[in-house]
Amino acid sequence: MENFKGLQKSLYIWTDSADLDKRVQQLKSATGGDVALENVHRLSFSSYANSSFDLIVIECAQLTDSYVKLLHMLKPSGKLHLVSFIGPAASLLQEIKLSGFINCREDSPDALTAEKPGYETGSSARLSFAKKNASAVNVWKISGDDEELIDEEELLDEEDKQKPDPAGLRVCSTTGKRKACKNCSCGLAEELETEKQSQKANETAKSSCGNCYLGDAFRCSTCPYLGMPAFKPGEKVQLGDNLLKSDI
Repeated sequence: MENFKGLQKSLYIWTDSADLDKRVQQLKSATGGDVALENVHRLSFSSYANSSFDLIVIECAQLTDSYVKLLHMLKPSGKLHLVSFIGPAASLLQEIKLSGFINCREDSPDALTAEKPGYETGSSARLSFAKKNASAVNVWKISGDDEELIDEEELLDEEDKQKPDPAGLRVCSTTGKRKACKNCSCGLAEELETEKQSQKANETAKSSCGNCYLGDAFRCSTCPYLGMPAFKPGEKVQLGDNLLKSDI
């Protein structure tokens, strides 16, 4: 008990009244302060204020639900000392740690000591994030003198710079793609079907007389280019929408 010297107020929790006065006197001599007494069976009914004691000594007892209460009764950095305890030391040390005590240790085969943290239970502290570490701020800083920057325009081809056809940007609101859903009602299905027929007609349209490019005066009555202006041989000609629809 020499390490408890100078503690002003202690609580001695006893189980056996035999030689109680002698044990209390030994504690007073070791600490040099006042000692209060409490029976272990009356501990749960006690009403000690928080931060009342510098030292609490318990003899011959295994408390299963009162270590947290003892933590509140101790002052910050107060000591808890168990003597002649019941049960394995490792189990008691673990239970004391889980109750909030720190620096838990086994002083001897029949004595354990633990300490309350140096702050009051439930206390809080304001955290300041105003100061920043200068080295941390400059971690991602890049010096332009040492790095060669790439011109973004050089990464683009002529095709990338061309504006897309607005007609080809239309997508289905359901699928999110340029593909009509099963029960399309927005008109995209008809639009896609028209484009498909137009492409098919342009691919299959062939001249049987070889005079289609000269104009209507040289075209036969069934010419697919009838009604369209003359064009150069080999030039791709887009058929009008009216020629892709049936007259019936």
